[in-house]
Amino acid sequence: MEEQVQQHRYFLQMAYNGAPYHGWQLQPNAVTVQEVLQHAVSTLTRENTEVVGAGRTDTGVHASFFVAHFNLTNPLENTDRFARKLNAFLSDDIHIATVFPVSTDMHARFSATSRTYRYYVSEQKEPFRKGFVLKINQDLDVELMNQAAQLLLQTNDFTSFSKLHTDVNNNLCKVTSARWRREGTLLIFEITANRFLRNMVRAIVGTLIDVGKGKLSVDGFWNTIQSKNRCEAGTSVFGGALFLTDIQYPEPVNSMLMR
Repeated sequence: MEEQVQQHRYFLQMAYNGAPYHGWQLQPNAVTVQEVLQHAVSTLTRENTEVVGAGRTDTGVHASFFVAHFNLTNPLENTDRFARKLNAFLSDDIHIATVFPVSTDMHARFSATSRTYRYYVSEQKEPFRKGFVLKINQDLDVELMNQAAQLLLQTNDFTSFSKLHTDVNNNLCKVTSARWRREGTLLIFEITANRFLRNMVRAIVGTLIDVGKGKLSVDGFWNTIQSKNRCEAGTSVFGGALFLTDIQYPEPVNSMLMR
């Protein structure tokens, strides 16, 4: 009987500027974060290993907090040193915060209990945040936008905000928090859920902005949710102002991540 090779699993926490990449997931004829990171890990460990991410960020979307895992046949002697080597190997668009061992039943994607995104909007020019903030040419009614955002907690079917013809089994998500707040000159939308569909946050933000502009009522926003029709929702806003900012895991993994 062939002896089974023991695998050692590691979690990797990172941040990346998504502007130069076609999202996280591997794609033919396009540079992605997963491709670049997988090449770096395989090169430094001299093992052809897959790096599995906590989710799929779209083209141009950023992550100030992202988690991935990989398996090795030969354990790392020093995870801190390995993180430093990865940072030296990778471009300045990607930063590795920490690498640490986990049990093989921990999974970067399936073990995550929640994810949080933030979207940044400004009603004025932001010269030093160009490319990272959506500029809106009118004042928005934040109170109405928040009234509409609370309706997201009253449904679990987000078909109206999902990219069409995706490979997911269902469009069910549990949103636990969704709100707009002002922070200086910025208007920030923060949303937390157990999972997100492709294009979901950008479509939600675009539709909520229609509420803020007076183009769509709060009741109209609820009707959009209930329609389960992507054509009823607003235009998806651009990806450059969207950031994945947090992922929660069961303990003890959660306390080992750097926040």
